[in-house]
Amino acid sequence: MDKQPDIQVGIVSASELRLDLLQEYHNQQTESSVRGPQTFAYAPGGKVEWQGKLYDSLFFAPGEHNAAFEVADVVIGVNFHWERRETQRFKGSFRIIVEGDRLTLVNVLPVEDYLMSVISSEMSATANEEFLKAHAVISRSWLLAQIDKNKKLCSKEKEQFCSCTKTETELVKWYDREDHVNFDVCADDHCQRYQGITRQSTPTVEKAVDATRGLVLTDNDGNLCDARFSKCCGGVFEQFENCWEPVHFHYLEALRDGADEKNFPDLTVEENAREWILGRPEAYCNTSDAEILGQVLNNYDQETSDFYRWTVRYSQAELANLIKERSGIDFGAIKALEPVERGTSGRLVKLRIVGSEKTMTIGKELEIRRTLSTSHLYSSAFIVETEGTDANGLPETFVLHGAGWGHGVGLCQIGAAVMSAQGKTFSEILAHYFPGSSLKTLY
Repeated sequence: MDKQPDIQVGIVSASELRLDLLQEYHNQQTESSVRGPQTFAYAPGGKVEWQGKLYDSLFFAPGEHNAAFEVADVVIGVNFHWERRETQRFKGSFRIIVEGDRLTLVNVLPVEDYLMSVISSEMSATANEEFLKAHAVISRSWLLAQIDKNKKLCSKEKEQFCSCTKTETELVKWYDREDHVNFDVCADDHCQRYQGITRQSTPTVEKAVDATRGLVLTDNDGNLCDARFSKCCGGVFEQFENCWEPVHFHYLEALRDGADEKNFPDLTVEENAREWILGRPEAYCNTSDAEILGQVLNNYDQETSDFYRWTVRYSQAELANLIKERSGIDFGAIKALEPVERGTSGRLVKLRIVGSEKTMTIGKELEIRRTLSTSHLYSSAFIVETEGTDANGLPETFVLHGAGWGHGVGLCQIGAAVMSAQGKTFSEILAHYFPGSSLKTLY
């Protein structure tokens, strides 16, 4: 690869999109230049209505290098507890395409410009430089690996790719990059947070991205690493196959998030997982240092403070109604939530919901998290206790004691921030979270 590629990022979908072109943009279809407020509306028949005319799609290129556009009502943290709307600003070209009965705004820009935003969106732009370098490498690696994966999926379009298995008694589903077909990645937590130039980057961010330009992680065969990351692993890393498709990557191993990497119990064993989750074992990510947390957590992330160990309580009625609403299945009264299978970090891969009307096993981790919360549980690494019984012998209260924030695969952002604060270099951080991987410069 001689030069950095351009990528396409899905920003927002709606029946109507309102943009403000802050500088001049050239429209490919009309061969004219426009600026200022623009409204794009979905029109019946799968068309884009703009300035009184209909188009199949539209493409706009900046008339000058620093041209930017603003987008109103961009939803961030979709379905998570910090969900909100923002007006965001972006650089680069953009497309307006039709997906179903909605329009999607797609930002087209070079990889390194994208990374400048990701690093400032995923964490504070004032974070430690070595931590930012490590994140630049994994974000670049993950992105380019997803583009490669998309090419392979498209070349095998005759083969049905399935991320869900469902029977009368079991639903196992995972959510990953294959959810997007008309652009490379989305702009939210489903892929990587990308908020354009809304979160102002700093000289430190620019230095970290420039210092690692074109640098990626590769596996033993020279393939790009699928370099995942989450906010807090909870003490031990999860393995890829327990969260997504059943593929094992040697560089995504079960290790302790600490200096003594091999010293941890087998958390796939229920008794060990219970003791681990109810305790607060030593780990890099077990920190309450406000200065370090401020490097990792943006303003809305700081609304969450109990990420290493947390507790959620539901009454019988709350839980029964929640599960019915989130799953679309009426389980009746909830008799029990039973662990069926745990991964290497203690996260539940499969959970059995035992109800008075129906019993069913669900998985994988994100499906469990979304079923048991109005947004998403912090993680699926939890144990369940009950309190009291009603007249029918049913539990009155369910108490979920949990560990970590996110899927726990790959780099633990809070743990990595602690490592950088302890003087570890970005290459040492990457070696800890992606053992056996190698650094390679692509362009």
